[in-house]
Amino acid sequence: MRGAIVLLTGLALTAPATAAPPVITASATPSTGIAPLRVTLAASGDAACYAWDLGDGTVSTSPLVTHVYPAGRFTATVTATNAAGETSQAQVQIAVSRRTLSLSAPRTADYGGAATLTGVLRPAARGARVQVYRGNTHVTSARVGATGRFRARVLLRSPGPYHARFGAARSPTRNVALRPELRATLPAVAPVGGALRLSPRLVPARAGSIRVRVFRDGRLVRSRAGRIPTADPGSIRIELTTAPRPGYKRVRRTLRAQVVQPSLGPGARGPSVLALERRLAQLHYALRGIDGTYGQDTFEAVVAFQKVNGLPRTGRVEEWLWRRLARAGVPRAQLAGDYIEVDKTRQVLFVVDDGVVTKVLHVSTGATGNTPLGSWQVYRKVPGWDWVLWYPMYFKGGFAIHGYPSVPAYPASHGCVRIPMWIAPTLYGMHGQGTTVVVHL
Repeated sequence: MRGAIVLLTGLALTAPATAAPPVITASATPSTGIAPLRVTLAASGDAACYAWDLGDGTVSTSPLVTHVYPAGRFTATVTATNAAGETSQAQVQIAVSRRTLSLSAPRTADYGGAATLTGVLRPAARGARVQVYRGNTHVTSARVGATGRFRARVLLRSPGPYHARFGAARSPTRNVALRPELRATLPAVAPVGGALRLSPRLVPARAGSIRVRVFRDGRLVRSRAGRIPTADPGSIRIELTTAPRPGYKRVRRTLRAQVVQPSLGPGARGPSVLALERRLAQLHYALRGIDGTYGQDTFEAVVAFQKVNGLPRTGRVEEWLWRRLARAGVPRAQLAGDYIEVDKTRQVLFVVDDGVVTKVLHVSTGATGNTPLGSWQVYRKVPGWDWVLWYPMYFKGGFAIHGYPSVPAYPASHGCVRIPMWIAPTLYGMHGQGTTVVVHL
């Protein structure tokens, strides 16, 4: 920035008409800039002494003065006095602008997640680095762009306050309300008399406290964590709510579990069977309906689950099977696309849509292992009966997928893929001619 120089002659404040006032020049280097601005004020001439009024309430009697100005506009005046007591004055103007720094942050965010803080530095200082602080702790820095804008990524472990610094400039502080993580697990099902324990935890622990409400069949039964009563079958709903401390958001979670009879088999009825059927349906095992009755379809769905998971093929549910059901996932298809997959080793059929298993069926393939391996297409369909085959879909020669009254848990057919009678019309209606059938070991 250029300095300002003023030359003033012939200006006499108090002198006889014939007197010659002192010649004086004054300069300010720099005369413009950003606060706080360090300015060097210089006066020269034939005067014996100088007196400065720096324009901000301060004075000096030195011909050369270094002074730091805050933001604003100032007039510095120097008065020169010669040996005869004659005086002259000179003035310089100093303009100091204020550096501003802003900071924006999200109002809410997840604890431990990354957030982007943005801001603007005015006037811009391209390439400079703005420092971001949490309280008095330095967090990160960000480079300033040509327009003065900057972006900083921070890992949110505290609600703040956050602020930015550049030189003497400070941004306003910003707080971020954090959503803590409410950790709690509960098995989907628990046998009567089994262990069902709730141990919720808030991360971070300083985020607040947890309120617990346990409902059994819609009725509030307790208001604390720990062991949940499992003396009788029933539906358990647990509501967790946090009482947040300042800087943290309220979090809610609902957990559900079904207390069931540990042993179930054909002919059983009630809420335990209903819970079983709902879980099997979640895992995409084929059922005629979810009705709370352990019928043939429920038996076959249990057998299919046991086959898929390499378990004894009993068709019955015991306590150990409830535990396997609770942690099981939907079976995986071998290929992408839409097709029917027959697994001869596990004796199951998968309906695959877009690479995802959408239905799992209990089947029985050829007793001699003669069900052909490979990839085929359905070339012929017959609605209803075709000899002893119910709603057959032929995929190679006389080999078909069809309903049959007897579908044991082992290979027993003449070579076709037997499926339960009740599901055959549905499978038939879902797939047209040309449907791919993949048979593998």
